[in-house]
Amino acid sequence: MTTRLPPRTRPRPRQKPPASLTTSRARPPVAVAITGGIGAGKSTALDAFARHGVATISSDEIVHRLLREDTEVKRAVLERFGTDILGADGEIDRGRVGKIVFSDREALAWLEQLLHPRVVGSYLAWREELAALPDPPALCVTEVPLLYEVGGESRFDKVVVVTASPDVRVSRRIGPLREREQR
Repeated sequence: MTTRLPPRTRPRPRQKPPASLTTSRARPPVAVAITGGIGAGKSTALDAFARHGVATISSDEIVHRLLREDTEVKRAVLERFGTDILGADGEIDRGRVGKIVFSDREALAWLEQLLHPRVVGSYLAWREELAALPDPPALCVTEVPLLYEVGGESRFDKVVVVTASPDVRVSRRIGPLREREQR
């Protein structure tokens, strides 16, 4: 009995797939969070990433923007804390709000419930915008002071924790460090 082998065929030249199939979406940027205690140097680390061309965003800056531009946030904060929190420019004075919420745990919890979901939504939307760019950056970095406290670490691919000695941290911030850390 003889076994018949299939006839040898020449390999066909590879054809390029249609352009519509080759335009694959670039990978989204690797999402990095920077976190650490008050005065540890989170903003300095974020600035260092930015100087090297990395896309960066700060949760604190998002909060500033929300308090200035989000009418729903402004209305809620004014209803809760009154007009005494307004500065001479008619905008919400974060220092005045801080004096209230950092001496009243319930007020702080209320403010965090108002702001945190919006802050998270803002930086997630920013990351989606970056990923949708024709040539997205390889890396994007977000400064998130309360990352572990709010369970936000799962939203990032990597986490950088910035630390500094208590002496250095006190020298960077106004106000007693222990009191601020307890808040």
